[in-house]
Amino acid sequence: MIRWSIVATLTVLLATLTACTKDVDAGGNKGAAIEAGDKYVALGDSYTSGGYLGEQTGAEGCLQSDANYPHLVAKALDLELDDVSCGGARPDHLENPQLPVGGRVAPQLDAVTKDTKLVTLSLGGNQDGLFASVVVTCVNLGGKDPGGQPCTDLAEQRKAKLDRGLKKITKEIKDGIGKILERAPKARVIVVGYPQIVPATGWCPALPLAPADYGVGRQVFHDVTEALRKGAEEADAEYVDVWSLSEGHDICAKDPWVEGAARNPERKGFAYHPYAEEHEAVADLLVAQVSGDGKAP
Repeated sequence: MIRWSIVATLTVLLATLTACTKDVDAGGNKGAAIEAGDKYVALGDSYTSGGYLGEQTGAEGCLQSDANYPHLVAKALDLELDDVSCGGARPDHLENPQLPVGGRVAPQLDAVTKDTKLVTLSLGGNQDGLFASVVVTCVNLGGKDPGGQPCTDLAEQRKAKLDRGLKKITKEIKDGIGKILERAPKARVIVVGYPQIVPATGWCPALPLAPADYGVGRQVFHDVTEALRKGAEEADAEYVDVWSLSEGHDICAKDPWVEGAARNPERKGFAYHPYAEEHEAVADLLVAQVSGDGKAP
């Protein structure tokens, strides 16, 4: 009798542990209810931090403002926000300190604690300088060879490195979700993608690539965004599709959501980064998803 009792108890414990493991593997509480007062942690880079869009907040050198989408979401849902997004952050800064101009920033995962109920995660554009390779390196190359395709040629030369970088983003997003859930088992985790920066066709002075390089520039931004989506998918976590949301609002559009090479004095923001309108649209999408009014991921 005693032996069977022990076996039964162990069976129940094993089933419980298995269920818990499945919950973690499932990306962490998909669709779990988020209530007013819950703790919300925002992890991300400059596309999350929203520098110069409002009053500066966060750590020194991180270019974070109170007009970014984490602050808007927290206000709309009455959440307790810990926004540790920081310009220049890479996926490895989830676990490693960052050194922005002006100081040292703790690993972003340090903000995730047992009582955290919502986490948004958006990192990857700074992996191997992928975004910078388009808006800095390729822009400079285009200025020297506007009639050629210098960025396309460079991308061909570095294809193997680019592919490795994209795979690393996917892996680190997936692993990062697991590490979030180790710290906060009840947290609902949502990966946030990047907006469209380069138009599918055309050319404009706000994005001075060589015209023939627009295709490869757009492809890099799209591939990074897809790497985030795949990381969320492999972890079975939620994903917010900002790429589709920003259709028709690239740098060259009539109604751009992203600042171009030259600063527009009539709008807040900085080069090649989202305007307030993009953060507002992302916040609306997140609020709808978190509150259950949006489509299921």
